[in-house]
Amino acid sequence: MAFSAAFSTSFYTTQSSLFSAEKSDKLFLKKCSLLPSQVEKRHLYQPLRYKGFFPERCVGTVKAIKFEKGFKNVEVFTKEHVAVSLAHDVAQHSNKFIRERGAFTVVLSGGSLIKYLRKLVESPHAESIDWSKWHVFWVDERVVPKDHLESNYKLAYDGFLSKVPIPQVNIYGIDDALEADGAADVYETTLRRLVKSGVIATSASGFPKFDLMLLGIGPDGHVASLFPEHPIVKEDKKWVTFIKDSPKPPSDRITLTFPVINSSSNIAMVVTGAGKSNAVYSTLQGDENTEKLPVGLVSPEGDLKWYLDIGAASKLFKE
Repeated sequence: MAFSAAFSTSFYTTQSSLFSAEKSDKLFLKKCSLLPSQVEKRHLYQPLRYKGFFPERCVGTVKAIKFEKGFKNVEVFTKEHVAVSLAHDVAQHSNKFIRERGAFTVVLSGGSLIKYLRKLVESPHAESIDWSKWHVFWVDERVVPKDHLESNYKLAYDGFLSKVPIPQVNIYGIDDALEADGAADVYETTLRRLVKSGVIATSASGFPKFDLMLLGIGPDGHVASLFPEHPIVKEDKKWVTFIKDSPKPPSDRITLTFPVINSSSNIAMVVTGAGKSNAVYSTLQGDENTEKLPVGLVSPEGDLKWYLDIGAASKLFKE
C-alpha cells in the first residue's frame, strides 16, 4: 500500500521532525508544530526524515512524496543533520555502556563515515563524554603504514581521534609492519585478549560483542572489506580475516567477519550520496529472492539503525 507523506517541524531536535504518513492520498501539511495532538491521533508515524529541516525557523510547504513500505529504524536527513543525529546517538550509547560496563567499545570504518563524527568533537558532546573509557577498533583496515593516505587509521586520527582525549593505549590499530595474513592473526589475538579481560563483551555464540559498530557501504554494497561474491563473505569461524585481492585498491586488507559484525550490540549504518542509492534500495526494499549484497547480510543480535541522506534514500521514495 502506498502512503502519501507530508512533513512539519519547527525547532530541530533529534526527536523532532517526525515523518508522518496518512493512509489516504490527501496531502496533510501542518506548519511549525513538533507533535500536535491531532496529528498523533490521526497519523501513522514512521522513523523517517526528509529534506527541509532548518534549525531555529519554521519550514514552509514541503513537497509530498509517496513510499511503498515503512522501514524500521531508518532515518533520512540532510547531510548536516546526519552528523547531528549520529553524534546524539553515539553519545547516548557511550553514556549507557560506560554506566553499565565501565567501558565503551566502538568500531570505526573508513570512507565518509569519519566526517559524520564531527559533531562529537563539539559542545555539548566533547565535554560530556567520558573519553577515557572509550576503546576504539576498526572493522577493516588497508595493510599500509598508519601515516599512508589510504590508511583508515590516518583518516580516523586526522578527522576525529586527534581531537578527543581517548588514551592512545585504548586505540587498537593494526600492526602495519606485517603482511595481511599476519596482521589479521595479530588483530584477532588482540581481540581475544580483550574479551578475556572483559574490555570487550562476549556474545552468546562466543564472538566478541562490540557496544557500537559504525559502518558505511560502498556503491557495490560491500561493508568492511567484505565484497560481493568474494569467498571471505562466507567466513564463519575466524574473527578477523584478510584479503589480498580486493577489487578496490589497495588490494591487501584485513577485516572483521560477519559473525563478529552481527554479534554487535548496536550497528549504525551511515550511508550518504546518490551513488549508493541502488545498494540501499536493494537492501531495504529489494525482492527477498534476490541474492543479497554484503550489506544485506548485516543482521546484528542487537539494534541496527540506518542514517541516510536524501541522495542515498532517493530510490526508496516514489514521487
